[in-house]
Amino acid sequence: MKEIIQTPDAPAAIGPYSQAVTFGNLVITSGQIPLTPAGELVAGGVTEQTEQVIANLRAVLEAAGTDLDRVVKTTVFLADMNEFAAMNAVYESHFRAPYPARSTVQVSRLPRDVRVEIEVMAELH
Repeated sequence: MKEIIQTPDAPAAIGPYSQAVTFGNLVITSGQIPLTPAGELVAGGVTEQTEQVIANLRAVLEAAGTDLDRVVKTTVFLADMNEFAAMNAVYESHFRAPYPARSTVQVSRLPRDVRVEIEVMAELH
């Protein structure tokens, strides 16, 4: 049985989807983009945007009863793979070893023309 996760501490869904869904002992988030909980786009480049994306993921995971330390898989979508090092520096500052599995792909466009979007799967406590 799945349970829908919603929190006002992360931006509301901007389409027909949930911030996250729990299924069994997993929580699967939708992709988070660099919107504040109020729905405003964060100013700056991929560094600032990645910080906001991870803050949003943290809030959604906490609403589900887990945290970044329990993430087992991440998928990172970048508008430009040349920004990988900047994104990765922020990412590395928030995830500890043993690191989750990760895929990183460059896409032709992201919602609201942001630089980065990240989705995760995490184990529930």
